[in-house]
Amino acid sequence: MAKFDRYMLSQFLILFSFFALILVAIFWINRAVILFDRLIGDGQTALVFLEFTVLGLPKLITTVFPIAAFAGSVYVINRMTSESEMTVLQATGSGPWRLARPVLVYGICVAVMMSVLTHFLVPMAKAQLSQREAEISQNVSARLLTEGEFLHPSSKVTFYTRLIGTDGVLRDVFLSDRRNPEEGIIYSASEAYLVRNGEGTTLIMVDGLAQRLTSETNQLSTAKFRDFSFDISALVSNSTEEYTSVDSMVTPALFTDWTALGDKADISQGVITEEFHARFAAPLFCIVAAMIGYATLILGGFSRFGVWREIVIAFGLLIAIDGLRSTLEGMVRSDASRWPLIYLPSLIGLILVLAMIWQTAHPGWLRRMRRAKVAV
Repeated sequence: MAKFDRYMLSQFLILFSFFALILVAIFWINRAVILFDRLIGDGQTALVFLEFTVLGLPKLITTVFPIAAFAGSVYVINRMTSESEMTVLQATGSGPWRLARPVLVYGICVAVMMSVLTHFLVPMAKAQLSQREAEISQNVSARLLTEGEFLHPSSKVTFYTRLIGTDGVLRDVFLSDRRNPEEGIIYSASEAYLVRNGEGTTLIMVDGLAQRLTSETNQLSTAKFRDFSFDISALVSNSTEEYTSVDSMVTPALFTDWTALGDKADISQGVITEEFHARFAAPLFCIVAAMIGYATLILGGFSRFGVWREIVIAFGLLIAIDGLRSTLEGMVRSDASRWPLIYLPSLIGLILVLAMIWQTAHPGWLRRMRRAKVAV
């Protein structure tokens, strides 16, 4: 690469890193607030919150990469235009096709990083995240050890404890069991303890009252007890069956029989096809995003009033192409034979880029063509 190519590429990558960091931070804060409220509210520790946040970052980064690639391209070209660097380069004989080379290399660099994320890091993080969510959902203690709130471990069970002592004793416990449609039982106790019993969990209540209401006779019977054990293992599913999810499989694992995979994961061929090809289309879209920023601004040329109009147009094109991509993904999910549509947004973006660069390299071609017709 020429010296000024390396200079432009370094500027692109620096600004790309800056915008990617800012965008990831913004999206992360928005997501972290919701995640923090859900996990901490369920009795999880800050370490679990940090783990879930880290596992969600790869997917978040893939969302902001095309935007950061576009923003880095636009910022660098705009600054070089305003500081007359582009004018100097063009005056020395560098045409728009020649100036597009470092932008293309920059887009390829971003695409390589995006490929590593989509093919490996995102599926691996998704698989680990799903495993941790399953483990937490099976943790009965985490669901019950929240004081001062009516909790619902299942749709037919309500649990409440007024206070959790430092020694782990539950004070003033209320448990409503309505799983049997023929009768409902309410347990109340002054104290209770959660005890692990092998693979299960038992709630031992002390000095309490059991109230049983029979639906058929509408009869209420009560019984006081000094201590009573209640198996709560059934409140949460303890199933450890392996669940196959296509989005948690790395791309090399998808080079298999999709019919068998679809039967195993209970999903359609369209979903597998869309997931597979989207991992290749996403890096290509990063290249297109970088090139759209360059081509639109270089087409506008130099202006004393800046290139804000071109920036808005470029951003509008990016949003339109990205919106088209979302629509086409749904079409592929419904019919796997339409998989080439996944690459259509990138193809449209490439055609627009080539057209704008060609227009910049051949200004006034339409006017010259009209003059030639008049002369004839």
